Amino acid sequence: MNKKNKILVSACLLGNKVRYDAKDNLIDSSHLTRWQEQGRLVPVCPELEGGLPTPRSPAEIQSKFPLRITSFTGEDVTPEFLAGAEKTLELARQYDCCCALLKSRSPSCGNLEVYDGNFNGTIKAGSGATADELMRNGIPVYSERQLDQLIEFIDQLDSYDSSDFQQEAI
Repeated sequence: MNKKNKILVSACLLGNKVRYDAKDNLIDSSHLTRWQEQGRLVPVCPELEGGLPTPRSPAEIQSKFPLRITSFTGEDVTPEFLAGAEKTLELARQYDCCCALLKSRSPSCGNLEVYDGNFNGTIKAGSGATADELMRNGIPVYSERQLDQLIEFIDQLDSYDSSDFQQEAI
């Protein structure tokens, strides 16, 4: 039986109002709509999973080693971000997700770049707590800025799974 590959997705990208400011980052994509209709998407907000409320003060990574994430008001929210990363990894494993589509630049979900920790909109190379946890555990992470690459990845997996299934049937 050809199972459809599951994709872990930042809930805000699906229109859930879970961002720090109680807004969303909905992306309009026929691929996402189709995958959602197929039951392939596993929505998650790592920050909510870690116990943070919505709305909440924005947070940025202050240092990576050791990891320290603070809110705009100076509160250390590192434990919540780490707990959210662990719970998100558990969810990805539970649903056997092949990859993740996460919100770019987020201190949880950013996979290539994040805000620099000064709360002034400056971007730097780096990744968030959840993206790091997933990648360390072999789960590829894409951002909404890499949607074309994600689509290509999923199409390749689906065609591989289909040809594998056809081989088994012979």
